Amino acid sequence: MIRHSLRMASILLTLIRYRLEELLEGLPLFKIVRLVRFLPSGRGKVGTRPRGERIRLALQELGPIYVKFGQILSTRRDVLPADIADELAGLQDAVAPFPSDQARAIIERQLKKPVAELFAEFEDTPLASASIAQVHGAVLNTGEAVVVKVVRPGIEIQIERDLSLLRSLAALVRRYHPEGDRIRPDEVVDEFGRVIHEELDMQSEAANASLIRRNFEDSTELYIPAIYWSLTASRVLVMERVSGVPVRDTRELKRRGVNMAKLAERSVRLFYIQVFRDNLFHADMHPGNILVDASDPDEPTLILLDFGIVASLTPSDLYYIGDNFLAVFNRDYRRVAELHIEAGWIPPDTRIDQLEAATRTVCEPAFTRPLEDVSFAETVLNLFQAARRFKLTLQPQLIMLQKTLLNIEGMGRELYPGLDIWQVAKDELEGIYRERYGLPRTAERITRQLPGLLARSPEVPHMLFEALKLASAGKLRTRIDSEDLERLGSQVGRHNRRLPSAILAAGFLITGAVLAGYEIGPLLSDYSAPGLLSLTIGLIVAWKSLRS
Repeated sequence: MIRHSLRMASILLTLIRYRLEELLEGLPLFKIVRLVRFLPSGRGKVGTRPRGERIRLALQELGPIYVKFGQILSTRRDVLPADIADELAGLQDAVAPFPSDQARAIIERQLKKPVAELFAEFEDTPLASASIAQVHGAVLNTGEAVVVKVVRPGIEIQIERDLSLLRSLAALVRRYHPEGDRIRPDEVVDEFGRVIHEELDMQSEAANASLIRRNFEDSTELYIPAIYWSLTASRVLVMERVSGVPVRDTRELKRRGVNMAKLAERSVRLFYIQVFRDNLFHADMHPGNILVDASDPDEPTLILLDFGIVASLTPSDLYYIGDNFLAVFNRDYRRVAELHIEAGWIPPDTRIDQLEAATRTVCEPAFTRPLEDVSFAETVLNLFQAARRFKLTLQPQLIMLQKTLLNIEGMGRELYPGLDIWQVAKDELEGIYRERYGLPRTAERITRQLPGLLARSPEVPHMLFEALKLASAGKLRTRIDSEDLERLGSQVGRHNRRLPSAILAAGFLITGAVLAGYEIGPLLSDYSAPGLLSLTIGLIVAWKSLRS
């Protein structure tokens, strides 16, 4: 408790030193900090610097865990002003290395063998050092060059202590800050805790890298280093050592004659492929994690590193976010509004015409300027911010998508300022949608689900019989919640139009059930049996009716 209080006092003094006392206003326990406005600054002209820069400097002084927290916080542009989010995005996660003898001890404890037996060579001087882990070069006994990533000793204790303190501060902000309920600081801290705990697990990071590598194993555009699973544990990861030009070193890339337009286009396309084709994307694609293989300057290959943070979307969110993007590309603002409501991001009683008008106000100006001068990522971000007044709620995965989209677009424009991101993204997304939601893939999914449907089909006649028996006895009752009644009235017309489909589905189901009762043997051995055909058609029609 004493240590907790001392750390709290240290944080308060740091905030005061950087003239950030306004962050504490509204908290009764800290009204005393208003007095520091009348004290001379101990940091030169720090008080005259922009607030975002002062926050960044304060987090850097507080230590590596707070730097990491600032990086994660920078992704929450739904709760942060743009100037602060931009500054926090520039936080550098580089700290002093820990001694190599400690790294060796962790490796030996995790892998149960001396370092001299595990590696033919091991470099004591680390290649890089960050808040969570540091990286050493090594050579395997079989001759392959590798990198060894080792989690910092004692970092778990430090993280739990700082998380506990951050949760206490978040609870105070939630309770006393005038916008505490909107910014949800406790949820932000919980999100940070989830992300940082995933980064601590080297086996999780290795699994992320391995799966993305498998998704691109035949690609000449993206390369993922191989994982050495026999040398990987919860706190140690061994990965293939790769070399390339840092993607931010545009001068060297141009000196080597790299096709910058193609490189920029590939960086955007590969992001959309990860998200919408594979539904697994590298969510920390800043320039420090990307190299370029420039051995063939006209066909450059991107190399991804550091897979501690990856993200996926739910199938529903994946569909709706992609459809939203396409609707924006096609200037179909009514569809954008409808999708926000259908996805459940906005309450169903929202007036579509008002949401459509807000969408048009945000998006339409983008089409009045050259598209290479317009940021699609910022347009999407502005769209979500405009939707906040309609009580927009977004999941953390969508926030990570926004943040990575901003990173990729910024990198693409830095590589080739004339890049038309809108057209590249639209072409790639339309191609993926034709493949993912076209008839062949849909038929494949139905075929895959058919055995499960058939396994449950014998239960259908009994369920129908029981329902009819209850209905004939007057005992079949249906409870409708009061909040559903209002929606029910508005949906009667739409449901009436679907009544023929429902009747048709019921006819096929009953026919199939009767036939199944007499032809259960043929059903299992002959896929052309009438009972199977009727059941299948009935199930598909019923499913489509329910889905619509």
